[in-house]
Amino acid sequence: MIIKFILFAISLMLGTTLFSQEITVEKIWKNYEFFGASINGFESMNDGNYFSKITQTENGPSITKHLFSSYEGNGEVIISADALKSINLKGYSFNKEETKALLETETKSIYRRSYTAVHYLLDLKTNKLQALDKERQPQTLAQYSPDGKMVSYIYQNNLYIKDIGSGKVTEVTTDGKNNEVINGTTDWVYEEEFAITKAYGWSPDSKNIAYLKFNEKDVTEFTMMFFNELYPTPHEFKYPKAGEDNSTVTAHLYSLVTKTSHTIDLGEYEYIPRLKWSNKENLLILQTLNRHQNHLKYHKVRIENNLPTSSSFFEEISETYVEIDDNLLILEDGKTILRTSEIDGHNHIYELCLGGESKQITKGDWDVIEFLGVNEEKATIYYTSAEQNPMSKGIYKISISGKKKKLISESNGVSNADFSNGMKFFIKTHSDANTPPTFLLCDNNGKELAVLEDNSRLKERLSNYNLPKKEFLKFKGAKIELNGWMIKPANFDSSKKYPVYINIYGGPGSNMVVDEWGGMNYMYHQLLAQKGYIVISVDPRGTMYRGADFKKMTYLQLGKLETEDFIAVAKELQTYDYVDASRIGIMGWSYGGFMTSLAMTKGADYFKMGIAVAPVTNWRYYDNIYTERFMRTPQENPDGYDQNSPINFTDKLKGKYLLIHGSGDDNVHYQNTLEMVNSLVEKNKQFDLFIYPNKNHGIYGGNTRNHLFNMMLNFTLENL
Repeated sequence: MIIKFILFAISLMLGTTLFSQEITVEKIWKNYEFFGASINGFESMNDGNYFSKITQTENGPSITKHLFSSYEGNGEVIISADALKSINLKGYSFNKEETKALLETETKSIYRRSYTAVHYLLDLKTNKLQALDKERQPQTLAQYSPDGKMVSYIYQNNLYIKDIGSGKVTEVTTDGKNNEVINGTTDWVYEEEFAITKAYGWSPDSKNIAYLKFNEKDVTEFTMMFFNELYPTPHEFKYPKAGEDNSTVTAHLYSLVTKTSHTIDLGEYEYIPRLKWSNKENLLILQTLNRHQNHLKYHKVRIENNLPTSSSFFEEISETYVEIDDNLLILEDGKTILRTSEIDGHNHIYELCLGGESKQITKGDWDVIEFLGVNEEKATIYYTSAEQNPMSKGIYKISISGKKKKLISESNGVSNADFSNGMKFFIKTHSDANTPPTFLLCDNNGKELAVLEDNSRLKERLSNYNLPKKEFLKFKGAKIELNGWMIKPANFDSSKKYPVYINIYGGPGSNMVVDEWGGMNYMYHQLLAQKGYIVISVDPRGTMYRGADFKKMTYLQLGKLETEDFIAVAKELQTYDYVDASRIGIMGWSYGGFMTSLAMTKGADYFKMGIAVAPVTNWRYYDNIYTERFMRTPQENPDGYDQNSPINFTDKLKGKYLLIHGSGDDNVHYQNTLEMVNSLVEKNKQFDLFIYPNKNHGIYGGNTRNHLFNMMLNFTLENL
């Protein structure tokens, strides 16, 4: 023991890591040794004083009930493991009286956010379990009606309602058909780019359902081949690319009283990105957008004599585009809504009367991120924002009058909140760049009442590794100072020269430089640091939480300013005494793969190595909602598309370049990589290529991630 202590002391003096364990890709992506714990199945109970969660027991998962104000860990079992033993529970919800539960089992992913499930109804008093609909399964988007007497769901593109008491099933729609008509849920591009899959909702009195209908007959079909049979199997789905036709989307109201549907007249529009009912009044709010996504309209729909009457009451117009998000709250008076807008240059909260009058609530040179809810009794709004800096996220409360703003979470790191009904309590998740998340129970003033999960096991495991800190710093950029982070090797010596590995994304709507625990990717970057690399990331112009002007300055020319910034960062790094100027590499996924490909071509003189995973290589190949939001159509802006597409600059490639793609990528199609290959071959440029058969945009499943990161590591070690 004494000898070990002496050796440890010597190691500290020498800056070595004699007793530090080695990080490996297998530990990260095969054994999942750095996978953190979380809170599963948290649901606020209706009274807002209790919450339920999935609790693991010796007999399997159960659902337990806990008091917010005095949580002690052991709650009341409301659904026993025995009641759930015949199913593989994935999710649950309760009816209004909390006497019945709707259970999700056998979930299967469709695309990024959508999935199917086999649903069951469980009577909590009798423990009787029955299938929601044996004849029509699996279903999607099942939910109780507000009165708890019915369950609605989607099956094969049609909307259904089941009366729980009688067992009767009503077909709300009958015209649903694959690749032609969708009712109550969304097409591929709405799901991906408007982040919406549930395209229907109940009125508060349970007498009406509003839903969207997608007619996608004129949308061009895209075919992916899956290689798992003697002959490859085609998968065909509708995917509107930039400049191509969209689904025709209409809004409808189904009356359970008259058993009829009526179309809601919304005038001229291209998209209906949001549908939301008031919690109390029979008031429906619909949002519409034009094709350029720079003209947003709000429509109010009221029901008179079982018929919908609609009118537009507010609109916002931008020279670029208007963001669509879930920051919309309808107050109980049925006359007022709360929303966010970037109209003053930063994203802030506004009170909007249905008459059209608008009043700004939050103000400042910082961005609101999301609404968490409103306590109308105390006239208090809860939200998160990047007020401290663009890397952090804090939880705030403010009165609807715009006064008494208060930070109720840590000022550093990233905090998220999941509030109870009535906004009395919330579960806070907090982490920073070097610390795994902690889950805490708090009251609505931010006072911490209990620790639900502190990830102590993961923290103890991490203590066995000599992990250098992720540090935040500034880079000059091409025109504007940029935020970045850096991880140096644990035994860093400023008199030595180190290679640099730059991990990037760079696209609108997503920041890489965040003071938040990075999980598996963080550990992979620590592995690279252990191998002697300096690892950095930078958020270029066009990224988030530095105001609308900073975010939208890449409008009509995606890739141009970002590439200039990454080249500027590489140039700056070359001036650092401890950086080997000849060994700077870059890696990115999706938009980051697009940026990597541009850096390796337009910035060929500065990057020795590049790894592009699932890259966009020409925006003409990507979907129209995302692409046209920032670029308009190829017909309107051909130069914006051509002058920043990597396939047009492959003649400039000098360094070692690795292309990776999944052949089953429904998002950024494998076509992007194939066209890049064609261009590279035409210009007689050598490169490396790896394709993962049948894998989607995430490239995961089985041993896939382990294989992928081992390959990227080996490529980096050999070429950087």
